Amino acid sequence: MADDFIQLSDPFRRELLAHCYRMLGSVHDAEDLVQETYLRAWKAYDRFEGRSSLRTWLYRIATTACLTAIEKRARRPLPTGLGSDSDPEDDLVDGNEVLWLEPVPDELVGADPAAIVTERETIRLALVASLQYLPPRQRAVLVLRDVLKWRAAEVAELLGTSTTAVNSILQRARAGLAEVTEDAVVEPSNAAQRELLDRYAAAFEAKDIPAIVGLFTADVVWEMPPYRSWYRGPDAVARHLEIRCPGDIRVLPTRANGQPAFGLYLSGKPFNVQVLTIGENGIEHVVNFLDPSLFEVFDLPLSVST
Repeated sequence: MADDFIQLSDPFRRELLAHCYRMLGSVHDAEDLVQETYLRAWKAYDRFEGRSSLRTWLYRIATTACLTAIEKRARRPLPTGLGSDSDPEDDLVDGNEVLWLEPVPDELVGADPAAIVTERETIRLALVASLQYLPPRQRAVLVLRDVLKWRAAEVAELLGTSTTAVNSILQRARAGLAEVTEDAVVEPSNAAQRELLDRYAAAFEAKDIPAIVGLFTADVVWEMPPYRSWYRGPDAVARHLEIRCPGDIRVLPTRANGQPAFGLYLSGKPFNVQVLTIGENGIEHVVNFLDPSLFEVFDLPLSVST
């Protein structure tokens, strides 16, 4: 029985991790909740009656576990969700007391770069950040209905409510999400994106600040959790980099949240994981996650030669 469970359930692990990540905004918490889901399911597998598919059953366990976890945690924002933009001449404002949104590696959640855009959109950083503003049940209903395409009756059964209530919750969730969600990004062609990313990496390693900000759009956003400070516009970002860009820089490419990303090293040591949003006119948004523990999550080396 246990061997059957492992063989039949393992193919759903990555999509369950993506589900828990959308709900919680943390790759570390999501991994913990997936482990908890599989442990609960393994213990109860002899009572699984097959009235639904195994996949649906696992999602029910995972969603219930996520809702319980959310009740004990504050939402995970990005700095842009907490206040207006900053002056790069001012000291950085510490936000270590905040539980920040985290990025997730594409390979952990199956966000294939070759996948259709609508599939990758469901894991994008901006969407996951926006989901954190929704109350827990609204968050669950929206993800189950709009991302996973569950029927209202299935969601109602999971939440112990009526289909009418589910439809009402979904309507409120969609309205709430529309208030905080950025416009959809129209990406350049793959070739143009690769060329831009190559130029960006080369400019960073050369510490060529004019070349870096020359790749930005006019209203680019630059944020740096765990600092609350964030900047808008190429001039502000350039001034920030001029003030706070010491040491030799190396960057290694990776992918996060269905988006291009880099691991950035200062003097050979992990410094931050950058997640980029690229539109037709250049780089629109850069989130610098100043958390060295993410390098292990992204399977990036813990040191590089300079």
